[in-house]
Amino acid sequence: MEKLIIIGSGPAGLTAAIYSARADFKPLVIAGYQAGGQLMTTTEVENFPGFKKGIQGPELMQEFREQALRFGARLVDKDVTEVDFRKRPFTVKVGQEVYESQCVIVATGAQAKLLGLPEEKSLMGKGLSTCATCDGAFFRNEEICVVGGGDSAMEEANFLTRFAAKVYVIHRRDTLRASKIMQQRAFDNKKIEFVWNSHIVQLKGQKALESVTVENLVNKERRDLKVTGCFVAVGHKPNTDLFKGQLDCEDNGYLKISNNTRTNIDGIFSAGDVSDFRYRQAVTAAGMGCMAALDAQHYLETHA
Repeated sequence: MEKLIIIGSGPAGLTAAIYSARADFKPLVIAGYQAGGQLMTTTEVENFPGFKKGIQGPELMQEFREQALRFGARLVDKDVTEVDFRKRPFTVKVGQEVYESQCVIVATGAQAKLLGLPEEKSLMGKGLSTCATCDGAFFRNEEICVVGGGDSAMEEANFLTRFAAKVYVIHRRDTLRASKIMQQRAFDNKKIEFVWNSHIVQLKGQKALESVTVENLVNKERRDLKVTGCFVAVGHKPNTDLFKGQLDCEDNGYLKISNNTRTNIDGIFSAGDVSDFRYRQAVTAAGMGCMAALDAQHYLETHA
């Protein structure tokens, strides 16, 4: 019987592990085969406090991991295959292994929706990004593009004009899905140029992004845009499939929480991007991991 199981090993899950391990709860972290979360596909991280010269994403997550291990957290680098939160003790299955726990923190994160192009894997973090706040400052005085037509895309495009010389907004339709106020802000921004009825069919560049090939969906004409950055803002998908039918979700699919990190089941907490669809930053995920650990600690102490 485990006191606490943490599902996920990004900034939220490992921060929760650090705090709960220091409180002597000896947490079991089911880290996953691809441990570390979205930062494992990020190159330079400049906005995480404490690293004045920046740090590579995988290196940062290794620091998190070693700190959690130092205080006594135990990590299993496999994927959770099934959970049962409908009865106590809670059960978490990892293949043939079955773990039981009095308390669980869900920190499975989210994944950005991409374009489905073969070049995405090699160019991610090398000009291709899903986070303007994280990477915008790398593109000062350069021409870049944003893909999408919703509020997030318009917000990112406007934000990126603080750094970039020009921002193309590439959208599949001739009208935007964004709210009227967000549309108007983008239309009024002289650094933004819209590329309507179009989609990207190829990302070009060897060591880094050099251009994108855009196809007009109406006349099928293609052209290359010489951009060094491409920000994909077509949404995120929270990793909640494991918990459907047991944990309540918001209309957008993210886990529903109340009183900071509590889910609808007493003793199950949530932290990070799996329940945070507003900020989606490593530092806010880490903060939520701390909160979830403290909430779990209080729960365990009062339900002993």
